[in-house]
Amino acid sequence: MNVLVVGATGTLGRQVTRRALDEGYKVRCLVRNFKKASFLREWGAELVEANLCNPESLPPTLEGMDIVIDAATTRPTDSQRMQKVDWDGKVALIQAAKAANIKRFVFFSILECDQHPDVPLMDIKHCTEKFLAESGLNYTILRPCGFMQGLIAQYAIPVLEGQTVWVTGEAAPIAYMDTLDIAKFAVRSLSVPATENRIFPVVGTRPWGGYEIIRLCERLSGQDAKVARMPTGLVRGVRRIARFFQWGQNLADRLAFVEVIADGEPFTAPMDEVYETFGIDRQETTTLEAYMQEYFARIIKKLKELDYEVSAKKQSKKKLPF
Repeated sequence: MNVLVVGATGTLGRQVTRRALDEGYKVRCLVRNFKKASFLREWGAELVEANLCNPESLPPTLEGMDIVIDAATTRPTDSQRMQKVDWDGKVALIQAAKAANIKRFVFFSILECDQHPDVPLMDIKHCTEKFLAESGLNYTILRPCGFMQGLIAQYAIPVLEGQTVWVTGEAAPIAYMDTLDIAKFAVRSLSVPATENRIFPVVGTRPWGGYEIIRLCERLSGQDAKVARMPTGLVRGVRRIARFFQWGQNLADRLAFVEVIADGEPFTAPMDEVYETFGIDRQETTTLEAYMQEYFARIIKKLKELDYEVSAKKQSKKKLPF
């Protein structure tokens, strides 16, 4: 089976690519820049240059493909507007997939996107879900709510470097999941008929609040964190200001999502039926504690090695007769 991965250079897309290749699929990656995506070619994927904002570039990328896995989305710093990529681009991609007789379209959405029409990112995701469902394509929609990988820059690195860790509002607990595990669900869906034309939550073993994660980082690193609380009102103020500037449009739309997380209930969902349907053992899912423990163990080991190398160099210089 031939799989086209869209958004293959992103945090999630690269794990989907790796998983699909490991399971024997022939993978083609839609990319905008061959140089930045060279590591995908080294893994064994085929690269094809195209852009969601250029609908004419999409049909050639789908030639000979059986499956599309769409993991693309805009970043707050992207020059293209969210509307252009996450709606116009996705509509064009779904239409092109329909014309190419794609057998399955896997789309990554957001948990509870249907409950927050006032949040641009969530509203666009929900509208895309409906457009895909009405397209006539066989589809599987997965709804994650947070990636563990994002916690490294948000919590782990600031704690290690003695920088301030910012916590927004009441810091509602979120059921983060490792992107490796999310990719496992995406690729497994391709071989499980019961996942066709259905929507599934894909969330971690339990929700974690911001202060819980900080305490975990403190324990694993052996360092105290500098914590500052950012009022939700300040987030709203920054969002209103950002909307006045072209460069701040995507940031403003993302901050609306942050407000939902800051003031809402725990961001999670039951997963028993999901594990059963996909035939995946819950015990194989990485817990946030295990993920962070592995990260800190690697970093602390590396720091000790660097400190040893520096000390060794100093000692060797002292032994020189001159």
